Amino acid sequence: MIKVFVGADHGGFSLKSYLLQRSNVELKEFDFIDCGASFYDESDDYVDYVVKVVTHLHTNSYKDCFGVLICRSGIGMSIAANKFKSIYAALCFSVTHAKKAREHNNANVLCLDSDYHQDNEYIFEILKTFLYTNFSFEQRHCRRIKKIVEIENKLLNTHVLGS
Repeated sequence: MIKVFVGADHGGFSLKSYLLQRSNVELKEFDFIDCGASFYDESDDYVDYVVKVVTHLHTNSYKDCFGVLICRSGIGMSIAANKFKSIYAALCFSVTHAKKAREHNNANVLCLDSDYHQDNEYIFEILKTFLYTNFSFEQRHCRRIKKIVEIENKLLNTHVLGS
């Protein structure tokens, strides 16, 4: 069963609750794991939930699992998540974005905003599209991802990140 680790700060707390409740009923082929926030705390920090979700992905060796991160804009979550090796977080505002993020970029983390979509049904469609879309394995996409991994490895080896 594919695991989906879901985290949200106070800004995404309500949307996370909705998505988890709906997903656990309708998407039974996935195992949704709530990585917090466990309660609404307006002083919490989105970065803490990024670390929780990414840690779970790393523990599972990034196999048969995805991450979902939700904050007010989705931007902070995506920036923080993409600092981690082997995390390819995509901020998706539409079903088309979600489809392309998976098909072309092999994204493994979906970032969502809670402020710019008023329709939770549409956000649920974005989530479903992300989870059900596979990477295309077209040569051009594989070539591009390989270049990203090379950059990632080069940066890590030269200690540019975090120095």
